[in-house]
Amino acid sequence: MGATVAMSAEVKSLHEEAIASHRKRRSTAEDRAAKNTGIQTDHKRETADRQKLRKELSELVKAVTEFVQDAESNLSQHPAASVFGALLIGILVGRLLGRQ
Repeated sequence: MGATVAMSAEVKSLHEEAIASHRKRRSTAEDRAAKNTGIQTDHKRETADRQKLRKELSELVKAVTEFVQDAESNLSQHPAASVFGALLIGILVGRLLGRQ
C-alpha cells in the first residue's frame, strides 16, 4: 500500500508538471503570435510609407520633367530673349559679387 501511495503521488506530480509545461508553451506561443502580429503591423506600415514615398517621388520627377520640357520649349521658341535674359542675369550677378 505504501508503494501505491508513492506511485500515486509521483503520477500526480508528473501530471502537474505536464500541465505547467503545457501552459508555459501556450503562453509562449501566444506571446510569439502577438509579437509577430506587431511585426506584421510594422511591416505593413513600413510598406505603406514606402509606397507613399515612391508616389511622392514619382510626382516630383514628373514635375521636374515637365519644368525642363517647358524651359526647353521656351528657349527654342524665344532664343533671342533667352540669351538677353541670361546676359542680364550674368551682369547682375557680376555686379553683386564685385562689390565686396
